[in-house]
Amino acid sequence: MFSTAFLDLPPLVGAAGTVRLPGSKSISNRVLLLAALASGTTTIHDLLDSDDTRVMLDALRALGCGIQPSGSTLQITGLGGQLKSSGALLPLFLGNAGTAMRPLTAALSLLGGDFELSGVPRMHERPIGDLVDALTQLGCNIDYLGNPGYPPLRIHPVDHDDLALDAPIRVRGDVSSQFLTALLLALPIAARNDIVIEVVGELISKPYIEITLNLLARFGITVRRDGWERFTIPAGSSYSSPGDIHVEADASSASYFIALGAIATGVSGKTGIRIEGVGADSIQGDIRFIDAARQMGAEVDSGPNWLEVRRGAWPLKAIDLDANHIPDAAMTLAVMALYADGPSTLRNIASWRVKETDRIDAMANELQKLGATVEAGPDFIRVHPLAQAGWQAASIRTYDDHRVAMCFSLAAFNPAGVPVRILEPHCVAKTFPDYFETLFSVAEAAEVPVICIDGPTASGKGTLAAEVARLLGYHYLDSGSLYRVTGLAMRRAGLSADAQHEAQIAALAAALPLQFTEGKVMLDGEDVSDEIRTEAAGMDASRVSTLPAVREALLALQQRFRQLPGLVADGRDMGTVIFPDATLKVFLTASAAQRAERRHKQLISKGISATLDSLRSDLEARDARDSSRSVAPLKPAQDARHLDNSQLSIEKSIDTVLDWWQQVQPFKSA
Repeated sequence: MFSTAFLDLPPLVGAAGTVRLPGSKSISNRVLLLAALASGTTTIHDLLDSDDTRVMLDALRALGCGIQPSGSTLQITGLGGQLKSSGALLPLFLGNAGTAMRPLTAALSLLGGDFELSGVPRMHERPIGDLVDALTQLGCNIDYLGNPGYPPLRIHPVDHDDLALDAPIRVRGDVSSQFLTALLLALPIAARNDIVIEVVGELISKPYIEITLNLLARFGITVRRDGWERFTIPAGSSYSSPGDIHVEADASSASYFIALGAIATGVSGKTGIRIEGVGADSIQGDIRFIDAARQMGAEVDSGPNWLEVRRGAWPLKAIDLDANHIPDAAMTLAVMALYADGPSTLRNIASWRVKETDRIDAMANELQKLGATVEAGPDFIRVHPLAQAGWQAASIRTYDDHRVAMCFSLAAFNPAGVPVRILEPHCVAKTFPDYFETLFSVAEAAEVPVICIDGPTASGKGTLAAEVARLLGYHYLDSGSLYRVTGLAMRRAGLSADAQHEAQIAALAAALPLQFTEGKVMLDGEDVSDEIRTEAAGMDASRVSTLPAVREALLALQQRFRQLPGLVADGRDMGTVIFPDATLKVFLTASAAQRAERRHKQLISKGISATLDSLRSDLEARDARDSSRSVAPLKPAQDARHLDNSQLSIEKSIDTVLDWWQQVQPFKSA
């Protein structure tokens, strides 16, 4: 997951391949609560690992549920409808997870305990009054701790004998379907007699109620319903574990890759996007996004648990759609509309205004930043397409809303070839922590940006480059360690640095499974940072560096580090030989005296004795050798920016490079 302040998406020109989606948030949190309320142990397969599910799991642990991870599964031993807490006030923090706050409010109101439910500030702006009104109708005791009608809440215990369950319980259906879902999940706890729920007004997001009813049946509760207005929970209902249950991949998350297949041309001779984990027969309502994508021109095939999507009509066809049945996935259509042949209108989406943010306003604001003309009202949004010349590079505010971030990543496929900056990209952790990594696994850029930081020994280029890479969310290449790792691989393979073994060593070098992360050099998952810094490793590095085939193999290996979203590479010839077309080149220098002092402190901290004079002499001699060697001598690229950090802190050096990077980007300062 990218935890950076922003993530720059370079212009993307195509996509093809296979993606595996995480589990559905809607199904995951329903299944977790049902397993907690049921008798017996439930083994859950393919559960979504995200902020929302972690919030729910933390709450269930606090309630006394047995929770045991086992590989890719999770076992939950349920409460059997009986609270096991001591009776003391139990505070529960539920973040911005509506799929936890609403159902837990209802369930805890009937379990008989004393609770305080709170969340992030945005959760305290999301209405819950209609659910609380429905619960207080039947005798539950709930107080508002802040603004009436909104969390945080204090829930007091009640006796089931004091509940008024004979008359129908009325709940509004036109604000959020989660209110009805919460009642359907909780009321079987108290079903001594038939319990009737009546929906007041038009029920929105009906497919989400279908998910709830489907899962209730899996846990032994068969709800009778009269259309979408009246639901009856049978007397004597009780939850029982189904034993094993599998969570479908998230159909809302599938919408981004269905849209990607509809928008993107192929790459490397391949076309289309294959999506694994969900098929057209999914129980999730958002799978009907397929129908809208087809209306816009996408070609979609489906099988058991998979979808394949290809670009069909181009430009996409404009649509006018009542999107009430796919409220979350419909946001993706608003970005697809930028690629259409006319204005597209999404109607009946008033529920967007009470989600993680006011999504109608959010989408309108950010689409306009890209250059689009947008009209918005209380329950609709109309998006006009953009001509190639009309696209603008934009910094997209995400409002701590995962779906805003994921939707606008699709704007990077614009025909104008302008980049897109996503602010606070880590918000995708709510439902799809690895979204951007998954996107990059199938997408291809016109050009992956590279920052080169070259300089002499002990100039601090490795520390600087690694931190710049971390702050930008870019890959990092420590080129100075490559010959050392190659020497290590040679020694482990029982080879020697001579002409007889040159081809074998070159083959090892070409396929080194290397990763540089958190200051460590990882070889096939093993931390070899210390092993390659020994004197013996240095000698091996010197020997293999004389082999032409090895140098050629490592050149190709270094260039393969150039992957989305970008690369920061440090060394002595990154900007002159390896990446001569790099977007930004920095030549880092410091006086020999300053570098000797830094190296001296480093060695002393490791218990290695050395003198400043000898270190300075060694550095000056090495500088002379590196500058005069015949192959790739140490020198700044003609277009490099010079940074003398003799008197600069590492923080100031980092800020300087980031400022230079900002200057070559088309975005306003983030």
